[in-house]
Amino acid sequence: DHGFKVTVLPAKSSFEDIAKLNVDGVFLSNGPGDPAAMVDIVELVRKVLLEEIPFFGICFGHQILGRAVGFDTYKLPFGHRGINQPVIDLTTGKVEITAHNHGFAVAAPKENDFQTVYGTGRVTHLSLNDSVIEGLEMTSIPAFSVQYHPESAAGPHDAAYLFERFVLLMQSPK
Repeated sequence: DHGFKVTVLPAKSSFEDIAKLNVDGVFLSNGPGDPAAMVDIVELVRKVLLEEIPFFGICFGHQILGRAVGFDTYKLPFGHRGINQPVIDLTTGKVEITAHNHGFAVAAPKENDFQTVYGTGRVTHLSLNDSVIEGLEMTSIPAFSVQYHPESAAGPHDAAYLFERFVLLMQSPK
């Protein structure tokens, strides 16, 4: 929709595979599995962050970003499933109606900005049902993520702005 060429790479791709493509950004989508077991992907994302390549993670990509910056993930007692799940954007105060399909969550400090080896970050979105972290943003480097699915909306497209935000990150000079 935004006029960009998208290259899909296999999950086993290396940072060198990505670097050869001279990408404008890295998007890590959803996928099954325990994020704690995905050591190789976490290391790949850490290299992306060190190079300050714009990064956007959705669902599993959100969990991997959380682990890459040093947070634990945990299995939810009851997974978040279904449409019309309310999430608050803490940066605007707006409530978004979202689609969910995940069984893991990121354990990060919700109250204040946090410090990582990659710089400062913050929690940007929370579930209004159970206060699970639904979004992270690094404020020192171009990286952010959401736990829910902005690309999947049977009704409202409240989170479509996230793709525009990623486009702006990729268009900004490094």
